[in-house]
Amino acid sequence: MEIEHWYFNNFETHLRGRYIAMKHIYPLLDLYKTCYEISVSGVSEMGQDIPIIKVGNGNKIVLGWSQMHGNESTTTKALFDFLRFIHQKDNFQSEIESFLNKYSFFILPMLNPDGAKLYTRENANGVDLNRDAQELSQKESQILRNVFEKIKPSLCLNLHDQRSIYGFKNGKPAVVSFLSPAADKKRTLTPSRKLAMEHIVKMNHLLQYYIPGQVGRYDDSFNEACVGDTFQKAGVPTILFEAGHCDTDYQREKTRKYIFYSLLSLFNILETDKEIINHKTYFQIPENLKNYNDFILRNVKLESEKKFISVAIQYREILKNETIVFKPFIDEIGDLKTKFAYIERNAQGAEILTNSQQNLTVGENISEIIDKNDKSVVFFQKINSMIA
Repeated sequence: MEIEHWYFNNFETHLRGRYIAMKHIYPLLDLYKTCYEISVSGVSEMGQDIPIIKVGNGNKIVLGWSQMHGNESTTTKALFDFLRFIHQKDNFQSEIESFLNKYSFFILPMLNPDGAKLYTRENANGVDLNRDAQELSQKESQILRNVFEKIKPSLCLNLHDQRSIYGFKNGKPAVVSFLSPAADKKRTLTPSRKLAMEHIVKMNHLLQYYIPGQVGRYDDSFNEACVGDTFQKAGVPTILFEAGHCDTDYQREKTRKYIFYSLLSLFNILETDKEIINHKTYFQIPENLKNYNDFILRNVKLESEKKFISVAIQYREILKNETIVFKPFIDEIGDLKTKFAYIERNAQGAEILTNSQQNLTVGENISEIIDKNDKSVVFFQKINSMIA
């Protein structure tokens, strides 16, 4: 049975969209309480439970955590897709049994429940937990460190979302990205880094079947304040996962699938053609560039400019009544020859109006862009509420 068919019919439908808070995963934890070892690892700064799930009973100890940044929920959905897959009894049973016997996978599905509720990157005190690895000033950071020291993992998975601004020189977007963090300022290829790179190479090899040329890697500058760098420095292979943007799927329902596939590959449940895995291949994965926007309108005529210009629009995510609203803002104005967008349109030399005004201002919240001389021609229009 092909994994695509299984996933289409069986992914965790109780978790959808971008806004995922503790109240959304409590019913799932209750569902799995007799299947997996589930406990509370501690409480957040605002007193919310931070659950931990143990899957499997093998000697290989893996620790994964999601929503360290509260507004990065795609990997949380993928983790529960993974739990649903491991729980089912109809398909891939020999692979699942092998996984359960080899691995003990400890999952913190929501490390920052306060930030998740508020849909913020930081926790309730405004602290970025991924910059608190040394000070350990926050309860959430202390919980992660305590779990790390208690279970002594042989591999760590740091699960995040990335913004829709990343792509490559060839014009393709970065749908999924990885990083084997540095262990020191010299970016030494320590044994733990090499092992993390090999895991990434394996996952990338699988993903190329589904999103060819759309897997990236992050710059590996060392920052000891980051959790991944700290754990890597401690000699534990650590992999940063970044769930990115795919086409116009602003709810990240496609990307969650690719993170799920990555987990299956990581745990040898889903394999591609046999190949020799070498950490050096990691460096062949293209590095992310900040060269993408959500929308670009090309060849716009301005009275103040001799040449046609382009207008780039970027959405900002706003929480409203537990729904994420995507508000468009003018991000950049210029030739933008090295920029790409998920949607591009050509004004063909037309003069334009934004919000019925002729002036273009970077940072302006806009609702529409129309042809100044033919107002029936709409180049861009704000989409209400969620973007499908």
